[in-house]
Amino acid sequence: MNFELTEERQMLQDGLRRFLRETYTPSLRAELAEADFGFSRDVWNGLAEMGVIGALFSEDDGGFAGGGFDISLVFEELGRVGAVDPLLDTAILGGGLIAALGNEDQKQLMEAVIAGSTQLAFAHAEPSSRYDMSLVETTATRDGDGYVLNGRKAVVVNAPAADHVLISARTAGADADRNGISLFLVPAGIDGMTLRSYPLVSGGQAAEILLEDVRLGAGARLGPEGGAYDAIAEFNARATLAICAEALGLMESIRELTTDYLKTRKQFGKSIGKFQALQHRMADVLIEIEQARSAVINLAGHLDSAAETRDTHVSATKNLIGNAAKLVAEESIQMHGGIGMTEEYELGHLAKRLIMVDHRFGDAIYHLERFVALAVA
Repeated sequence: MNFELTEERQMLQDGLRRFLRETYTPSLRAELAEADFGFSRDVWNGLAEMGVIGALFSEDDGGFAGGGFDISLVFEELGRVGAVDPLLDTAILGGGLIAALGNEDQKQLMEAVIAGSTQLAFAHAEPSSRYDMSLVETTATRDGDGYVLNGRKAVVVNAPAADHVLISARTAGADADRNGISLFLVPAGIDGMTLRSYPLVSGGQAAEILLEDVRLGAGARLGPEGGAYDAIAEFNARATLAICAEALGLMESIRELTTDYLKTRKQFGKSIGKFQALQHRMADVLIEIEQARSAVINLAGHLDSAAETRDTHVSATKNLIGNAAKLVAEESIQMHGGIGMTEEYELGHLAKRLIMVDHRFGDAIYHLERFVALAVA
């Protein structure tokens, strides 16, 4: 198998890496803590102008790529600098679901998404759902030609900045049934929708959403009534690939920081990187990162496989990434000592973002159990 990037992907990687390294300066990181929505509009506009958002969509959807390896390339580069821009939520989840399920009128929003002028959020998780994608208690009740939404959504990333929120709600079936889940495209600020916003540990913002008699017209529903689960599962898989690739980029940068520190920090008259015990620990870190890279490549290659095969590779990769991320973060901070815990040093932000990867789209334990269940099914 040829693992070399195509000419187009190589150009995208080179340009994106250069842009992010020049943009994500220490001063920008300080500004992001005070930014209205936790990310820089200037950086977001720059990503759009470079065509990075368009690289996450197929030509049929108004982009120019959209494959698994395009997603992994973009998000690995974002991970290298610890970027907090909401590409995953606006493009992969929100934009992807609109492209897959939307009608012609709804798909007109795609042009604004790819141009960077519209933000999206995907409100699917609920306080009691944990990582179960089929557990939806929010209801959508028929009201003439429209619907009335009632329920709660939890940890809706990018909701404070979103112009539209995609909300899953049950139109039929029991709370845990896969059938009966519908999707709705809801404009921000609609009557009856209340957001409680808060900053995330790893950067950016999220919100808890309360829906109280939110009235929607017939044109708000995405796709067939009660038939949204398969699309939600598909784009959850694509989002999992994205966050795993981001974790890979984070681990690479953490490794580089730690290696440089071991070369410059001196103890007993020589750099601590010459101590055999630390060399062995760095070797373990390198092995884990290489295994993580292989897993991400494997998932990118199986992203368009049949659902059961795809989901098996999703769980295998997410489990491995979760365990590797924990080891890399802990080892790097221990080898740095106290400086690795400070806000001023880049490692602190990268490590926090890396650890939080395990808490989106299912942690390592959840995916181990899911992998076993899929393997014996």
